[in-house]
Amino acid sequence: MKLQQLRYIWEVAHHNLNVSATAQSLYTSQPGISKQIRLLEDELGIEIFARSGKHLTRITPAGQEVVRMAGEILRTAENIKRAAQEFSDAKRGSLVLATTHTQARYILPEVIQQFIQRYPEVTLSLKQGTPPQIAQMVVEGEADLAIATESIANTNDLITFPCYQWNRCVLVPKDHPLTQVQPLTLAALAEHPLVTYTSGFTGRAKVDEAFQQAGIEPRFVFTAADSDVIKTYVRLGVGVGIVAHMAADQAEEDLVVLDASHLFEPSITRLGLRRGAFMRSYLYDFIELLAQHLDRDTLSQALELGSKAEVDALFADLTLPLR
Repeated sequence: MKLQQLRYIWEVAHHNLNVSATAQSLYTSQPGISKQIRLLEDELGIEIFARSGKHLTRITPAGQEVVRMAGEILRTAENIKRAAQEFSDAKRGSLVLATTHTQARYILPEVIQQFIQRYPEVTLSLKQGTPPQIAQMVVEGEADLAIATESIANTNDLITFPCYQWNRCVLVPKDHPLTQVQPLTLAALAEHPLVTYTSGFTGRAKVDEAFQQAGIEPRFVFTAADSDVIKTYVRLGVGVGIVAHMAADQAEEDLVVLDASHLFEPSITRLGLRRGAFMRSYLYDFIELLAQHLDRDTLSQALELGSKAEVDALFADLTLPLR
């Protein structure tokens, strides 16, 4: 059994069983991958993939377990490489962040700028997606750190930590009737078409919960994952925008920002790390730049805890910064 064979079956499983696409991504040949998978199956005495002719059709039950363990072995091998890099050169390497547009656009720029100044030889990259996609990227080793709303806390094999809390505001054109409503209410909002985040993005669930608890049915006419896209459609007169307050700091002069923090429960942005992942020194430093309460000692203590409840208890008395 070779590490290369395990990488091949892992990659094939994560390329929808498309051996050709896997070969392209790994810069190798399709026949070479197929041969190595066959050799591994012969050695193990099982079929990892079911076939129809030359095409892979599904992962067998035995194959699912083999692929799962192959992923663990590959992540362990990566941890070994990272540990060696830490001792050979603590200020050189790579850092992959998985996050949403809102975090990448409005929260991370200053932190990333400081980090790059401190670690100019670390290659830093961003991957974006929904909170479930972001969590899965970290679980599968495609990213080092997840930065998203509290929903990622429910992901197995991910340890998450509270980073900061935030709430929402309403965006309207200058002459909009809501600018005259004091105080702003959910009922007043529901009288107008609304533009906000797609379900699963940027704490959208908190908005839905507020209307449901008030017994009010809002009319969402347009949703998007991107705060800047929402602003664009507010300007076009499509509807009233409900966005994260952090996304309104750079609102254009033609929009009025109305505070809505009294209407919705605050959301918490959390950071997620894969259980058992090796922590480079610069990853500790990046997290502390983003959240000062998550210093190295606190993180190390939290990473040793066994459950989400224990981690939550560690931060139970913490007052999170508001952004």
